[in-house]
Amino acid sequence: MIAKQVFYSGSVQGVGFRYSVKQIAKGFSIIGWVKNLADSRVEMQIAGEPEEVAEFLSAITQSELRAHIRETSENALTTLPDVRSFEIRHG
Repeated sequence: MIAKQVFYSGSVQGVGFRYSVKQIAKGFSIIGWVKNLADSRVEMQIAGEPEEVAEFLSAITQSELRAHIRETSENALTTLPDVRSFEIRHG
């Protein structure tokens, strides 16, 4: 399994971004979470098999959310997110 931290910037808050990401996640064998940040970006941490993670990230950028994303940055994580499923986090 691999784990990644992904930041999305653009018009990604107040448009149902987190909810849409959670809905997309239902189609993949991944775990993780997504939350809004105070600086108007969205942070996501995900883990799964490399192919599942890649396909999930691709599905996000190919969805209707692409119109809201101006920039994406990814970092590899050395530890897995502390969750059993995919969830929306607050604050």
